[in-house]
Amino acid sequence: MIENDTVRLLRECDAGAKMGIESIDDVLSEVSSEGLKNKLIESKDYHSVLTSEIHSALQRCGDEGKDPAMIAKGMSKIKTNAMLAIKHTDATIADLMTDGCNMGVKSLSRYLNQYPAADSESRSIAKRLIEEEESLAREMRTYL
Repeated sequence: MIENDTVRLLRECDAGAKMGIESIDDVLSEVSSEGLKNKLIESKDYHSVLTSEIHSALQRCGDEGKDPAMIAKGMSKIKTNAMLAIKHTDATIADLMTDGCNMGVKSLSRYLNQYPAADSESRSIAKRLIEEEESLAREMRTYL
């Protein structure tokens, strides 16, 4: 049971961290403010660090991980493109990032509760990913 919950939680963390990186990549070239750009790059770098940790843990469990759902990726791209087409500002980007962070926190918190038998390492990774998403959402408030 512990290994199953551990692998399942790590897979969801893997998909979430990858989604965060892809979402930042989708908007980074559209950012005007150096401050906002730097915050997004810092967050992307931290997501990459967590992704490496997740992959190492998954390899030890004999698993390859999980990519974000294609429908979620597609819907995110459509929303990003539509909102930026309507209003191409850093405030729009901050709004999009805040929404994405909030969805990530909600999903990862649900998975933490859903997989209570996951080992302490995977739970720690999930909590750090949640903390990063919460932190980025707070930092985005300056640009709304």
